[in-house]
Amino acid sequence: MVEARGLTKTYGDAPVLKGIDFTLEAGEFVVLLGPSGSGKSTFLNMLGLMDRPTGGQLLFDGRDVTAAGEDERARLRNAKLGFVFQFDALLPEFTLLENVLMPARIAGRDETARARELLGRLRLGALEARFPAQVSGGERQRAALCRALINKPELILADEPTGNLDKAAGELVFSDLKTSAKEQGAAVVMVTHNEAAATYATRVLRMTDGLLE
Repeated sequence: MVEARGLTKTYGDAPVLKGIDFTLEAGEFVVLLGPSGSGKSTFLNMLGLMDRPTGGQLLFDGRDVTAAGEDERARLRNAKLGFVFQFDALLPEFTLLENVLMPARIAGRDETARARELLGRLRLGALEARFPAQVSGGERQRAALCRALINKPELILADEPTGNLDKAAGELVFSDLKTSAKEQGAAVVMVTHNEAAATYATRVLRMTDGLLE
C-alpha cells in the first residue's frame, strides 16, 4: 500500500530523517516508538502528505506521489487517509455529529447514517448533539476517531492519540482504533511514547535519531 524509499528531511542544516525505508501492507497496525525529537512525527507528516521530503520517494499503491501538486495531495488525503492527533482538533462550534461529518461534507457526500453508526459503535451515540466542551477528553478523542473513519480511509495515521488521556481512556482509544480499522480493512501507523501500545500492533518499529530500527 505504502512504500518509502530513502526518505530524508532536513530543516536548515539539521537532518531530521536520515534515509527511511519503509513498507506498509493493507490491514497492518504498525506502532512507531521513540523518544521526542527522534523524527517520528516528521515521518508521519510525510506519510500523511502534509510535508514533503528533502530526498527519496514516497509511493501509494505503486504510484510515486513525492512530487504531487497540492491539489492532488489534498485529494489523496481526503480520499485515502484518516488522521487522529494528540489534540482531538474538533471544531468547538459544531456538535460531535457535525464534526464527524466534516470530511464527508468536504468530499460532497451526506454520510449522516454512517456517522451515527460510527458514533454508536464507539459508545457516543447518545452524545451526538453535544459540543466538544460538553464531553470528556476520552469521548472527544473517540469522536475524532469516528471523523478519521468517516470516508473509509485505506490508511489511518495517529500521532500520540492518547497523549492527553488517562490510562483507562487511553486503553479504550487503542482498542477502538484497532477494532475499527480492522473492521474496514484499513492500515494504521501510530506514533506514540506509550510502550503499552505495542500490544495492539502487528508490527513494532523504533525510531532513533532519524533512523528506523
